[in-house]
Amino acid sequence: MLPLIRDNLVAPPILFFLLGFVAQLVRSDLEIPREIARTLSIYLLMAIGFKGGAELAKSGWTVQVLVSCVAVVVLGGLLTVLAFAILRIVLGLTALNAATIAAHYGSVSAVTFITGVVFLERVGASYEGFTVALMALMESPAIFVAVLLARRGRDEQGPKEGGWLSRKVIEEALFNGSIVVLTGSLIIGATTGTSGMETVRPFLIAPFQGVLTLFLLDMGLLAAGRVLAFRRVPWNLIAFGLAWPLIGGALGLLTGFLLGLSPGGTMMVMIMGASASYIAVPAALHLALPRANVAYGITLALAVTFPLNISVGIPFYYWIASVVVSR
Repeated sequence: MLPLIRDNLVAPPILFFLLGFVAQLVRSDLEIPREIARTLSIYLLMAIGFKGGAELAKSGWTVQVLVSCVAVVVLGGLLTVLAFAILRIVLGLTALNAATIAAHYGSVSAVTFITGVVFLERVGASYEGFTVALMALMESPAIFVAVLLARRGRDEQGPKEGGWLSRKVIEEALFNGSIVVLTGSLIIGATTGTSGMETVRPFLIAPFQGVLTLFLLDMGLLAAGRVLAFRRVPWNLIAFGLAWPLIGGALGLLTGFLLGLSPGGTMMVMIMGASASYIAVPAALHLALPRANVAYGITLALAVTFPLNISVGIPFYYWIASVVVSR
C-alpha cells in the first residue's frame, strides 16, 4: 500500500494540485479564470463520459449493469441518510444543517472519480466502463433524500419553504450541467462505439492527463481558499470530513464486492461512496432549501475530503479492493 501512496503523491496531477494549494496559502496572485476552469471541467466530463460509453458499447446492457445501476441509487440514498444521522444525532446539528451537509456527502465528486481513473491507468489496472454511468446516477438521489429529510424537520427551520420537491429542484437535480454533459457524452460514446473513439482520440484521449493536471492546479487554489475559512468551521465537522471517506468507502467496498466487480471497478464505487460533491449539490440546494447554509458542506467537501481522497485515499482504496476482491 505504501508504494502506491508514494507513487500517487509524486504523480504530476497531484503535485500540481499541491502547487495550487501552496500558491494560495502564500497569497500568490496565481489564478485561473473561472471561464477557463469551467471549460476544463466540461472537457474532463466529456472525455470520461465518452470513454465510458465506448466501453459500455463493448459490454452492452447486461444484467450486472442494470443491477449495478439500481445498487448505486440505493447506495446514494443510504449514504445520505447515514450522514444525516451522524450529523443530527451524534454531532447535534439542526435537521436543516445536517441535511445540507449530508447531501454533499451522499453525492459524488466527479473530479475525484476522474482522478481515480487516471490512477488505474497509471498502475495498469482495468475497471468496468459502465462505472461512469453509475457515477452519473449517484448525483441525484442524495439531493432528493436530503431535501425530504430537511423538509421533515422544517419545524426547526421556521416557515415551510414550499412544496416537498418543486419542478425547479427536480430539474436542477436531474439536468444540471455536469450531469447533462456526462450523461450525453456517455450516450454518444455508447452509440458510436470504437469507431467514434478513434475519431475523437486526438482531442478527448491524448490531452486528457494534461487537462486534468491544469484543472487540479485550479482545484488546489480553490481548496486552499476554503482552508483559510476553517476558523469558522467547528472542529467536530472537520473530524466528520476526515472520517467520512472510511465510512463511505467501506459501504462502497461492500457494494462493489456484492456486485462482483473487478478490483478496479470496486475501487471506483468506493470513490463514489467516499467522496463528496461541491458543484452540483450546492446549486440544487440553493433552489430547494433557500435557508440552507451550504458553506460548511462546500468547505468540508473541497478542503478536507477532496485532498484526502486524491492524495492517499485513492491508492488506499485500490489496495483494499485488491485484497478483498478476487477475480
